[in-house]
Amino acid sequence: RSTKQAEPAEPTAQRGGGAELRFADGGGTSTGPASGNGYEIILQGFNWESWKTSGGWYNELSRRMAEIYDDGFTAVWLPPSTDSVSEQGYLPRDLYNLNSRYGSEDELRTLLRRMKELKIKSIADIVINHRCAQDQDEQGRWNRFGGRLSWDASAITCDNNEFGGTGAPGSGEDYSAAPNVDHTQERIRHDLKEWLKYMRKNVGYDGWRFDFVKGYSGKYTREYIDESTPLMAFGEFWDACSYTDGVLDYNQDNHRQRTVNWCDATGGTASAFDFTTKGILQEACYRNEYWRLIDDRGRPPGMCGMWPSRAVTFIENHDTGSTLGHWPFPDYKLGEGYAYILTHPGTPCVFWDHYERDGLRETILDLMRLRRELKIMHRSSVKVVKTTADLYAACIDGKLCMKIGSGEWSPNSANIPPPPGQEDDPDGRWLCQVSGSGYAVWTFGSASELNGNGMDPESSAGLLASAGGSGWA
Repeated sequence: RSTKQAEPAEPTAQRGGGAELRFADGGGTSTGPASGNGYEIILQGFNWESWKTSGGWYNELSRRMAEIYDDGFTAVWLPPSTDSVSEQGYLPRDLYNLNSRYGSEDELRTLLRRMKELKIKSIADIVINHRCAQDQDEQGRWNRFGGRLSWDASAITCDNNEFGGTGAPGSGEDYSAAPNVDHTQERIRHDLKEWLKYMRKNVGYDGWRFDFVKGYSGKYTREYIDESTPLMAFGEFWDACSYTDGVLDYNQDNHRQRTVNWCDATGGTASAFDFTTKGILQEACYRNEYWRLIDDRGRPPGMCGMWPSRAVTFIENHDTGSTLGHWPFPDYKLGEGYAYILTHPGTPCVFWDHYERDGLRETILDLMRLRRELKIMHRSSVKVVKTTADLYAACIDGKLCMKIGSGEWSPNSANIPPPPGQEDDPDGRWLCQVSGSGYAVWTFGSASELNGNGMDPESSAGLLASAGGSGWA
């Protein structure tokens, strides 16, 4: 279709066997919902402690949803909504019971209706790698399930000796905290497909975020997506990066390749969180080693440099940050992190705690505004212009320039050419639009426009001095 032909092409190398065959003939993206329309900006609408909210989290989100819409988010990832052993929802029990610590089923449905009114996509957190039983067997093992899906030990993988599972061996990594669901069985997949269709058509969710997808084969995720027809679908393939003596290795190609392979196993119907980009970006910012932000082919080194339309980029989530802090991004470099993911290809996801933080919130919203205005999308092109120990500079789609790090750089001093169609403007130059400590972002326009956007030459230069660069080179 003409709209597809107009989009930037994606790199075709290293997508895995199936993907290579699909891309060989035409180079277009595979079918399926994945990251939506390509221009999505996701808000993770909760943190690890949201279940404690007085008055209920669903009610709080319903109250805030118009504000979230006005701020430019197109999708909100919601917490697990099923009955659960754990307060946060990640140890589900009765999948059809939608009364949780976040609120009642009625409150959830009210929230989803409000989101539909505002045309914000609602993304359910789907936890189907494992499921907690409601009763024990004669040997005291928790393997008797309740509710509408009254499974027994035969629904549990036989690797789960603790739970007495009698199903087939698992098709992925074991999750020891709860009985692992045997996705190889057609009857189990049928039950899960019916539940997902219920969540989609009856409850009113628009899309899925699949939890712990390393636990079962991506081919089953494809079945669930094909059957339930979500508008967006992405998975949490959280794999360990490669370190030597506690320092992140420069080359993380194998790490991102494993995530690409999972997306490929879904037939490209699902995107995945770009943990590779998070790992490299936070190491580069923390150590002032911005040379890490380019691979040996000149591309971004994360998944967004290999298969950007299937990369969901993020800085933090409820596991890596929040009160858990399992793998936190350096707090004083968060502005730099968002200056990267909100200007680069991939589908950016903003963490709730950062959206709520004064100062950082304004930076995020300014960057989101530029992304929308310039139509930066999940397959935008990136030209990495310069990388040193203290500087990363890049141009995106030829119409936006950015830098992070303390090193001095500007597109004017670097003689970056104007975007196509603007070469003949005698007053044209790159104008700083967003800046702060360690980051700056420019778009092209007439110098006379600067006073009209709320930033005069003096204040712009001052802000950029704190960012380690100048907007007026």
